[in-house]
Amino acid sequence: MLAAYHSCQIGSFHGCGRLQSRTNIILLIVAILAFVPILALGFVLDGYIKNRESSAILRTANDISGETQSAVYEAIQVIQDVLTGAPSLCTPSFMDNMYLRMQRSSFVRQIVIKNDLGVRYCEALGGNIAYDTLSEKLSIPGRQEVISAVRMPGLEAPGLRVEYAIDENKTIATFITFNHILSSMKMPPGLDEASLLRMAFADGTELFSIGDPQTFDGEDQFDNFIKVVSLAGDVPIRLEVAVPFSKIRARYADLYIWMTILACIFSASILIGAIHISRKSSLPSFDLEHAIAAGDIKPFYQPVIDVSTGRVYGCEVLARWVKKNGDVISPGAFIEYAEVSGLAIPMTISIMETVRRDLEEISAMNPDLKISINLFEGHFRDGSVVDDVAAIFSGSRINLRQLVFEITERHPLGNNAQATGVIAGLQSMGCKVAMDDVGTGHSNLAYIQTLGVDIIKIDKVFIDPITRQTTAMPILDSLISLASELNAGIIAEGVESQDQALYLRSKGVRHLQGFLFSPAIPADKYMEMVNSLNGRNTMPAGGHDNGNGKMSQDDRDAA
Repeated sequence: MLAAYHSCQIGSFHGCGRLQSRTNIILLIVAILAFVPILALGFVLDGYIKNRESSAILRTANDISGETQSAVYEAIQVIQDVLTGAPSLCTPSFMDNMYLRMQRSSFVRQIVIKNDLGVRYCEALGGNIAYDTLSEKLSIPGRQEVISAVRMPGLEAPGLRVEYAIDENKTIATFITFNHILSSMKMPPGLDEASLLRMAFADGTELFSIGDPQTFDGEDQFDNFIKVVSLAGDVPIRLEVAVPFSKIRARYADLYIWMTILACIFSASILIGAIHISRKSSLPSFDLEHAIAAGDIKPFYQPVIDVSTGRVYGCEVLARWVKKNGDVISPGAFIEYAEVSGLAIPMTISIMETVRRDLEEISAMNPDLKISINLFEGHFRDGSVVDDVAAIFSGSRINLRQLVFEITERHPLGNNAQATGVIAGLQSMGCKVAMDDVGTGHSNLAYIQTLGVDIIKIDKVFIDPITRQTTAMPILDSLISLASELNAGIIAEGVESQDQALYLRSKGVRHLQGFLFSPAIPADKYMEMVNSLNGRNTMPAGGHDNGNGKMSQDDRDAA
């Protein structure tokens, strides 16, 4: 401070005043920051408790969803056992086998053979038990069986009917119920404090609801409840749970008291050190949350080119922070922070809404144009991204089949069951799922197979070494082979030279992305590029796309 004082004496009075003003501002900021632990304690503890309790609630919900999946799969297995256990339908041996198989089942309560007019040929339990159908039939991904909701006599809550078509005229149906949840219509252990437990089909048809639905559906109640969504694997059923945060918070009253005392001691002890640091540090302003709310996080679009036709195949949506003064901040400066802070989820929602507005018209004109949007690990823990996508894009001119959602391989998904449930939910709507940065992170063949992705994106690090003299790239070539084995599409990222494009095309990779074609550009320039290369209101021409992002042999020979 003495040196600063003497320089002020030698220099101008105004310079000294500015220095003193800056010093006072810094001291004020430091004094405030020193007590941030106290001010932020409630927020931090609330976040800790929400994360901790959300995980516990989700585990319980997953147990219930898992039981639902088990019940449906048991019903499917019963159907298979009954049909293979006796050579002819409804014979005495067939009836005995059907009855015994149902008796050994934990969930199946009735088995019926009927025709397409509803006439019953035989059933495991006599009496022609009546039931009411409550929903449309939904398919189970990858299976021939269908599932629907029914109300059976003597049960307060609906049950499920799993059907299999024996031939054009006859079907076999199994009727299943669950344990104490549906029979008692009371909150199960582990969810005693919940204000809502609701199970519904993927199309929104409600199976049962315990509690007040407004606690889950009311947007103004978001901060007052811990809400989780659990999916029943590939069975199109989801479970929603809402627990009042006030009830949970009350159990942690002692923790709040002790942490407040410790925060006060800590704030007082670091005040002098914080002042010292503030005089030597210049901490940048970083208000990502405000930027998201203000719409300053904007999507830019990097085209993906089909090199077999020269047309735009689609684009990857990349976030840019556009400041009010026109400065553009690349995602590397804020994406990590967004993931850690949990802001990645509202940021993605904001970007998807902007994408819908930007690309509705061009997508309607070019129905094969793909739009690739990045998801983060937090989306798979939260699980609500499926509903967000449906809410934003359903009813828009962007077909859900035009959407591709990318998951990065650099950060492995912690809960595979939850992740595969989200992926299955997106795919059931018609969206595609791509694995980004393949070969650079934690995945292996088994991991990728488990997730069931539709497209593999090859990272730039495998493209960079390609030169004109390159004849083979073992790792890159093996990744291309991996995609073929998985029957997945391929997109090569980071293509910056013609030699790289020619090599990839020679290996059958037709969808390329990189600076050779275009950087990420604003929506208006991207639409100009699509209209220029694809033409207006035209369907794709030239080059036969076999559906997996690779050229056919005839196309490669012609190229």
